[in-house]
Amino acid sequence: MSSSRRSTLLGALFLMATSAIGPGFIVQTTTFTAALGAAFAFAILISVLLDIAVQMNVWRVIGVSGLRAQDLGNRLLPGVGHALAALVVLGGLVFNVGNVAGGGLGLDALLGLDPRLGGALTALVAVGIFLSRRAGMALDRVVVVLGVVMIALTGYVAVVSDPPVGDALRQTVLPEQVDVLAITTLVGGTVGGYIVYAGAHRLLDSGVSGVGAVHEITRTSVVGIVVTAVMRALLFLAVLGVVAGGAALAEDNPAASAFSAAAGEVGLRLFGVVLWAAAVTSVIGASYTSVSFLTTSSASMARRRGVLTAGFIAVSTTVYLLAGQAPVSLLVFAGAFNGVVLPLGFTVVLWVAWRRRDLLGGYSYPRWLLAVGVLAWGVALFLGASSLSRLGELW
Repeated sequence: MSSSRRSTLLGALFLMATSAIGPGFIVQTTTFTAALGAAFAFAILISVLLDIAVQMNVWRVIGVSGLRAQDLGNRLLPGVGHALAALVVLGGLVFNVGNVAGGGLGLDALLGLDPRLGGALTALVAVGIFLSRRAGMALDRVVVVLGVVMIALTGYVAVVSDPPVGDALRQTVLPEQVDVLAITTLVGGTVGGYIVYAGAHRLLDSGVSGVGAVHEITRTSVVGIVVTAVMRALLFLAVLGVVAGGAALAEDNPAASAFSAAAGEVGLRLFGVVLWAAAVTSVIGASYTSVSFLTTSSASMARRRGVLTAGFIAVSTTVYLLAGQAPVSLLVFAGAFNGVVLPLGFTVVLWVAWRRRDLLGGYSYPRWLLAVGVLAWGVALFLGASSLSRLGELW
């Protein structure tokens, strides 16, 4: 594999992973760990299995067909793709408001800046990347570097917090309690809404598609979820160690207080770096993917996409500055909302895999993968329906 090809695949998987590892990811993991303790390990396991099933199907169908998700929808039935695009963009906007809010919280912990000013500065950094002359290369490099930084720093805090690993391992398979909303929120925050399409659309824009790229596409999709799962597990252990030690987490910024309790003032600053990195990469991922549902992949659209993406970030930032909603509630709600949206777009993907071989260039779709996808679709549908009545509890 050439170095440029490897760089393209690495950029796509980290775009997906860092889109998932956003401020909502951090706040959700902290909030549910504090509430469920070691039993939250079971929710993580179930969500990872569902994530892999969903991601492998979505990436393979989009990658082999060479068509974006909305184009596939419109090929099935005129208007379906437009409806999917509307839902994904709306979900992306909700998530992006939370991402900008998370950037504000990160810079507050790191530098003591007002969260609104920090959110605006985070948005400006993301806008600068998309308006640069070599936006594609900048995007790929930024998400890879910041992704590695987040995992390394969180791993350090997980070690110093001294979590009860044995109890966590036991409750991974024998949980003392099961929380449906927690599982739905994790799935929604990892592969819900726009996130599941982020890496796949990035591969198409980079020219990676077709039957010949099946193995690369599949491997990249799974590795992306593994990266996300590693980060989730490390963050869970870091917070679990703090909670098991008897420390109380602050309601307005629980993750910051967890890092601070684990490693003191250094921990608080590390949290600031992790949360800000998560925020800016997720702003990039949410904006890039949402705009990909509103534009074509032609080279002539490249500059226009950059301007539209900058505009999307500006709208998200304006909504955040005017909303006045507590950031923590907003971030948890974003994941739950995308968990409800997930089954809708996944239906299009599975129908193409099952009935539209013509859109896959004659490719014979693996029956086992389709069966796994249908099972994941059913579980996601049940979880989404079950959590609808509980979304109001987040406000």
